[in-house]
Amino acid sequence: MTEFYRPKGCASAVYYTDPKRAFRWLEEAFGFEPLMVLLDEQENLAHSEMRFGDSVIMVGGEWSADHKSPRSTGGKNTQNVHVQLARGEDIDAHCARAESAGAEIMAAPSNQFYGDRTYRARDPEGHVWVFGVTVQETMPEDWKNATGLTTQQRL
Repeated sequence: MTEFYRPKGCASAVYYTDPKRAFRWLEEAFGFEPLMVLLDEQENLAHSEMRFGDSVIMVGGEWSADHKSPRSTGGKNTQNVHVQLARGEDIDAHCARAESAGAEIMAAPSNQFYGDRTYRARDPEGHVWVFGVTVQETMPEDWKNATGLTTQQRL
């Protein structure tokens, strides 16, 4: 029973007009692992959770004016979900898998100044997902040299 209870941390929740389809698609396209599914009396998806590494993504249906799929809001996103792959994982293959499952690749895999290789994808209902993997450890002085940006811990 303890596998249903998470330790301290963050989890994202994404809402879909067709959450059952989305749940299956997220497993196929991104490799998220099913953790739990709650169905109501009519077999509608009431709530579900998927695992990726030590993180959890909650997948559900639209349930209020504030909990909508981008499909229902003209494609608007107020956030995206960043997913970090483990070092050594093949992000180009991950991107190809997502694209073959129907993801719109908004930005192809490319190396970033901070040492990650990332790509950006839109799922069939319009959620934006960013995937990254660390390919080179760099330091804030490298970032400043590359971009002019200064790094600090607090404002």
